[in-house]
Amino acid sequence: MVRSGHKERHYGGRSGWLRAAVLGADDGLVSTASLMLGVAASSASRTAVLTAGLAGLVAGATSMAAGEFVSVSSQKDAELEDLSVEAAELATDPDAELDELTGIYVRRGLSPRLAREVAVEFSRTDPLAAHARDELGHSPDNAARPVQAAGASALSFAAGAALPLVAMLAGSGTARVVLLIAVTEVGLGLLGAVGAALGGANRVRAAVRVVLGGSVAMAVTAAVGALVGTTVG
Repeated sequence: MVRSGHKERHYGGRSGWLRAAVLGADDGLVSTASLMLGVAASSASRTAVLTAGLAGLVAGATSMAAGEFVSVSSQKDAELEDLSVEAAELATDPDAELDELTGIYVRRGLSPRLAREVAVEFSRTDPLAAHARDELGHSPDNAARPVQAAGASALSFAAGAALPLVAMLAGSGTARVVLLIAVTEVGLGLLGAVGAALGGANRVRAAVRVVLGGSVAMAVTAAVGALVGTTVG
């Protein structure tokens, strides 16, 4: 008897879009804030800092989208090629493929007899799906989706990059830089916590990790900007 009210929460199905979205937002926030801090540290005008930030947003979003699309498209091509090879093997030697599927179930703990019955049953309905799942490890939840990954990367990068831009517009004088840093640190902490929550990981550990990484990136970029501004100026 199956209990209809029993539910379990799993996070593996989110891995494709979650990875792209978290990476994009983190990169957008850190790279744009670091870029703007570096330009500001060189004693550049507010207009120059905002221009650099906006250029970083556009360039970064398009670059992230293109990179994700190419990368995930390559993964999708590999998945399709694996399925093509498997389909050809099923067509030319189905008995050998049935033996192979049986062996997989035996290695997973089933008795040879039960493993054979399971392999026959799965092969009767959709043998390619059975081999894709149990031999190749393919899953509909984790299938490569290039357009989805590219869109998630571009949108999340732009969202993250927008925060330091808004901070620079809202502040005045020296307070602009302080506000930019504060907004970036808070944004990084929230991003780390949200990403951990969606992935079922520890929120505090993830938030601290993201904040520390972003802080180091901003400090290094600001130091370089100040050095270049002093040397060139």
